[in-house]
Amino acid sequence: MRSATLALPALALALALAGCGGNAEGERKAMPPQTVSVARVEMREMAGSLRASGRLLAREEAAVALDVGGFRVRSVLVEEGAQVSAGQILAELDPSLLLPQIAQLRATLAQQSVAAEQARDQAARVAGLENEGVLSGEAIANRRFSARSTQAALAATRAQLQEAETRLARLKVRATVGGLVLERSVRPGDTPSPGTNLFRIARDGSIELYAELPEAAAAGMSIGDPADVRLPSGKVVTGNVRLIGARVDGQSGLVSVRIALPRDRELRQGGFAEARFTRAASVLAVPEAAVQYDADGASVRVIDKDRRIKRVTVRTGQHANGYVELREGPPAGAQVAVKGGAFTLEGDVVAIEGGKAR
Repeated sequence: MRSATLALPALALALALAGCGGNAEGERKAMPPQTVSVARVEMREMAGSLRASGRLLAREEAAVALDVGGFRVRSVLVEEGAQVSAGQILAELDPSLLLPQIAQLRATLAQQSVAAEQARDQAARVAGLENEGVLSGEAIANRRFSARSTQAALAATRAQLQEAETRLARLKVRATVGGLVLERSVRPGDTPSPGTNLFRIARDGSIELYAELPEAAAAGMSIGDPADVRLPSGKVVTGNVRLIGARVDGQSGLVSVRIALPRDRELRQGGFAEARFTRAASVLAVPEAAVQYDADGASVRVIDKDRRIKRVTVRTGQHANGYVELREGPPAGAQVAVKGGAFTLEGDVVAIEGGKAR
């Protein structure tokens, strides 16, 4: 009897607890679905955000070398950074050793000219006298030989004088091309040897950015594509892709790309710069807010025809204007949750804000 009395309160407590659990389950089932805004995966024009760095180098570099040796540099007329024109005098060598030689050759040439003229006249006087008995055949032959000999000596001296005058002209070191002087490696008083490079000039002052890109990125480029180049000063200049390398480096796997830049005083040979390629491309994209990031990586919440949530892993690309490129993920046309998607779980039924995707 006592045990039956104790069992009644326990039974009542169990029934009460069961009733409470049923109410909680009912309340959970009665909760409305999460409301989310949606967007479709679709093709969009997005400006590329590929970046590459490199060195600023002359598009075409010309060396100015010395043709003659043994002469001291008398003066240097330009400095690094100067703009020069083709044929402009850059430096002068001391001609004091060469001028006396030229004067002596000119005097010798004058003497030989007189001698050659006299020999020519004497040879002309005996023309047709071979069988007249006036002069022996030997005398006539000597006069003709003397005329030819003096003419030969005259020609040799004239050639020596021409060579000396050419050397004199080359004592004025001239720019081989017009452009920007990149380097001056000569000083007054130096005695450089033949073949020594005295100056380096960037033809037309053209400086380019030599950048290197992965092979896959270079494959998507075309000649003329725009690029914004940031200089060390922070200044940004706009250039265009002029040349894409024909080979891939065997060690780095990179392709060289040359970006033509407008003339600017801040472009310095050997300087460092960074390029951002801004060519627009059509890519699959979704709003940035649609992409969720967690320990498993990036994903989106795809909404199926029954309005159920399915988590799909994605691989993202470039970002622009509030959108992100999907390089891997759901196909074009798929609906993804944007606002409110973070509060949903796999398999949840959701309510779509506005009733349809944007």
